Amino acid sequence: MSNPSNLSSTAISLARSVLLTPIILFFTAGCSVFGVESVEQAPYSVVQKDGAFEIREYDPMVVVETRVDAGFREAGNTAFRKLFAYISGENTASEKIAMTAPVVAAQNSDGEKIAMTAPVTASAEGDSWVYRFVLPESYQLDTAPRPLNPEVKLLEVPATRVAAIRFSGRSTEKARQRKTEALNEWLSNAGIETTSDPRWAGYNAPWALPPFRRNEVLVDVAN
Repeated sequence: MSNPSNLSSTAISLARSVLLTPIILFFTAGCSVFGVESVEQAPYSVVQKDGAFEIREYDPMVVVETRVDAGFREAGNTAFRKLFAYISGENTASEKIAMTAPVVAAQNSDGEKIAMTAPVTASAEGDSWVYRFVLPESYQLDTAPRPLNPEVKLLEVPATRVAAIRFSGRSTEKARQRKTEALNEWLSNAGIETTSDPRWAGYNAPWALPPFRRNEVLVDVAN
């Protein structure tokens, strides 16, 4: 018969290995099983609302970003580790920086810079990804500590106008596609010009119950 203390030790080790992944560390900073968001969020104002659709004005923000040339799963894990290390003290000031929402991810398959102002997106395999953490509003580009990792960099994102549709439940490929089509149709009918590809955004921990999850499709639009 197995020694109960050995079994307990194995269980604790397994739990630690799961809880210490970067994505889990991010979400424990401010989200619960019910999807409550308590971390600081990048500020924006709603300038137009039509049911589930919104036009938002995002304020300028300072972000820390990294690029990973890999498929979705590998890129996400690698990027989160690099960016979480930065806010955990891997910077010139050895300073710990509070986690904020949203986390930003965008597909970068053609090597061009992509304007990004909102949360986590989903993708197909085999593409290049750029991930960003938004720094707290108290940081400016000249006051934020410099990253020690040369693959991580700071930059300032200018004010951006974004169209959004918000939905709950699981952010499946089918759900994202359906909501993307709905947002594109609404923008077309309203005569609003898009200036970027759509981003599929999520704000919650993996364990948040689906009815309480916040998912969004976002796209930059002309002023």
